[in-house]
Amino acid sequence: MSSSSSSSYRKRVYTKYGDKGETSLLYGGRVSKNSPHTEAYGITDEAVSALGLARSLSEDQRVKDIVRDLQRDLFTIAAELATDPDKYELFQQHFKPVTETMVEDLEHTIDSLEEEFQMPTVFVLPGGTSASSALDMSRTSIRTAERRVVALSEIGGLTNPLIINYLNRLGDLLFVLARYHDRELPIERATGDRS
Repeated sequence: MSSSSSSSYRKRVYTKYGDKGETSLLYGGRVSKNSPHTEAYGITDEAVSALGLARSLSEDQRVKDIVRDLQRDLFTIAAELATDPDKYELFQQHFKPVTETMVEDLEHTIDSLEEEFQMPTVFVLPGGTSASSALDMSRTSIRTAERRVVALSEIGGLTNPLIINYLNRLGDLLFVLARYHDRELPIERATGDRS
């Protein structure tokens, strides 16, 4: 079989369906690429990628394990945000929605990390290490995601309000995790003498 004929059987990455500024939701329906749904799951996907960068840069196995689990949670959250409320039952057939237990697990992780080192009492300038910088980038993406999900909720597009709780707590955890990662390094203050 020639390479030209075999290529006709290959599924292409590009579909051209989005060329007019619309995209498909997970279980049906088309929305603008600028819709609140797209904004919410798009920035969540950005955070997953930034966390992947953090995980690849870190040599701390505990940090890597925590980040991997967070990435998996966020994939599910992105799927939930990409589902029209009318199709939520289909989502629940394939995924586990965010639960109160997941939020509590984040709190327990924060508490556990804080027992192991002294959190800074000043504003910290990100940049201690490449890994902690990526964690801080992830944190800012999560704070943006939180705002986008609140906006989605305000127009009635959010089925599970616990997503907001989860993202709020996750932003806190990522701040702590970045500081934990650099716990052996001197703190660089964000404010103070510039000389």
